[in-house]
Amino acid sequence: MRAMATLCLSGELMSRLEAIARAGFGGVEIFAEDLQRDTHSARRIGEHCHDLGLTVVALQPFRDAEGLSGEAHRRMLERAERHFDTLADLGGTQLLAASTTLTEARPELTAAADSLGELAERAATRGMTIAYEALCWGRHVNDYRQAWEVVRLADHPALSLVLDSYHVLALGLELETLAGLPASRIGLVQLADAPAPLREDLQTVSRHRRAFPGEGELEVERFIAALARTGYAGPISLEVFSDVLGVMPTGMTALAGWERLDRALRAVG
Repeated sequence: MRAMATLCLSGELMSRLEAIARAGFGGVEIFAEDLQRDTHSARRIGEHCHDLGLTVVALQPFRDAEGLSGEAHRRMLERAERHFDTLADLGGTQLLAASTTLTEARPELTAAADSLGELAERAATRGMTIAYEALCWGRHVNDYRQAWEVVRLADHPALSLVLDSYHVLALGLELETLAGLPASRIGLVQLADAPAPLREDLQTVSRHRRAFPGEGELEVERFIAALARTGYAGPISLEVFSDVLGVMPTGMTALAGWERLDRALRAVG
């Protein structure tokens, strides 16, 4: 399934969803901040997605889930339950958890695995799953190979891995390990390009200067080729934070995204 994140587009959220559906996408990632800014309830937005034929492939992001203890860990779990409530209202089943940036989080991958395993167990009781993503500026986990190790250590069927081309390629990480990952443990793939060399810090570029595949200089096609070797057949979503796209007409941007995604996937075969 091809999907697009709501954060790629400008304008009112309902209009974005309509543009995504019209462009041909079958799925959508809902950005939590878009929900907070919108006047409609999550349930109404979920109903609109259903009416448009859009599958909610993920609600994102859930931040700073791992490596906490005591009261901080308890508050994280309470926050997760609220996200699960929202996800249920949307009609989705997958929550994207991004690797922590907190200095107080424990650095051991086993600590992250324990936290995410508990989170996955809570998700499973509600018929939901957690997909874990390594942010390239993460405090302790900033590499997809580390994130995979966390998922492997947690060993929970409701916990999977997110692979984001930007976070992988911006660090120049090797792709052989990615190509050997079990497809069954990949929950979501996100595609984005970016200018190179990356002259600003990685977080700034990620938040403001991403581009559709083929419009930047990252080796997105190599990433897609490595992914193809896994046999992955799940959702592939455009996640493109861009100040430029943020002022472009919504419908035009959605169509451009579809065309760029289609071209990138066809180029690899």
